Amino acid sequence: MVKKTREDALATREALLAAALQTFRERGVAHTRLSDVAARAGVTRGAIYWHFKDKAELFAAVCERGTLPVEALLTEVSRTVQRDPLATVKQLALMALKQLAGHADTQAMFDVIFHKCEFTDELAPVMAKNDADRTACLTQVQALFEQAVAVGQLPPHTDTYLATQGMHAYMVGLMHEWVLTPTSYDLAACAEPLLDTYLAGLSLRPPRCP
Repeated sequence: MVKKTREDALATREALLAAALQTFRERGVAHTRLSDVAARAGVTRGAIYWHFKDKAELFAAVCERGTLPVEALLTEVSRTVQRDPLATVKQLALMALKQLAGHADTQAMFDVIFHKCEFTDELAPVMAKNDADRTACLTQVQALFEQAVAVGQLPPHTDTYLATQGMHAYMVGLMHEWVLTPTSYDLAACAEPLLDTYLAGLSLRPPRCP
């Protein structure tokens, strides 16, 4: 009985996340009410409050569901010395782009984040967490670029901070524009050469420390 109750609770939570994602995408986060999500999931509004404190917490859970696998792997690899740091950076970025290209829920999530979300005071806790996660992610990528300098894959004068900022901007730009027009090209097929372009340029002409 306890196991069934837990399974039912998990199923309800997943139904709420799926309903929230689609409702956020259709109406925008600011114009979505918790009652809209509950109705779409086929549950009562009280069921939402059993799983989520408020809309901000629900929105955060929707976002985390699509980014957690890559972030977890990045945290893991950044804690150890890599034999081929640039290849590790490439594989992590490739995983993120292929996840976006191959999963409709991930596409919907990024569409909401990029185009259907106004970061109002209501979502301030989510903004704060996103900023912290972004800083942690960039710190981990920079650590890999520093390893690349140490093993000679990047010149010793490379400004790894700027290299990281450039990589982040490149990835966000690719994702943002592709989500706008996903039929413009096959992202899964083109992801590797697109990443090779940035990393090859970084190896030949990296940003330099002052």
